[in-house]
Amino acid sequence: MNPRTKWAIVRFLMTTVSLMGGWILFTWSVDPGSLITGLAASLLLSYITYSIFIDEEEAGRRSHLPRLHVFIVFLAVLIFNMYVASFQVLWHIIRGRIKPGIVHFRTRLRSDIARVALTHSITLTPGTVTVLLDDDHLIVHWLEAKTTHSRYAGNLIKGAYEELLKRVWI
Repeated sequence: MNPRTKWAIVRFLMTTVSLMGGWILFTWSVDPGSLITGLAASLLLSYITYSIFIDEEEAGRRSHLPRLHVFIVFLAVLIFNMYVASFQVLWHIIRGRIKPGIVHFRTRLRSDIARVALTHSITLTPGTVTVLLDDDHLIVHWLEAKTTHSRYAGNLIKGAYEELLKRVWI
């Protein structure tokens, strides 16, 4: 079996596992009928979309395989930052001192999945919403814009997310 065929099988299986995981999370059922239906739907959709879900060129970068121990640390930091930011946003709203702004900055992340994880992490953190991700350029609406300087604003918004995501995905 040639490497291209092996990678196609791996892409198919990764797509199937991802879809099946989503099925279980959304249905929240481990009933045999539900699992069989989810597996059949996952296999069918994987067969149709695996080439779109994971690009063929991604094989060399192995960018879809996270380092689990660093990913768990990343999730802990994200959840902590979400709670801290929610209290900060509440405090700014109570005081009535909100200074919204749009900031532009770049990320040094190379993996597409890491960039998407960064944008979602920024959006999940209260007070910031990612408006656009274009290659390595991000546009973010920031509720308490402390600066418009792109590098400084990027460092404040990205925080530890970017450094952790660099280590999560190879």
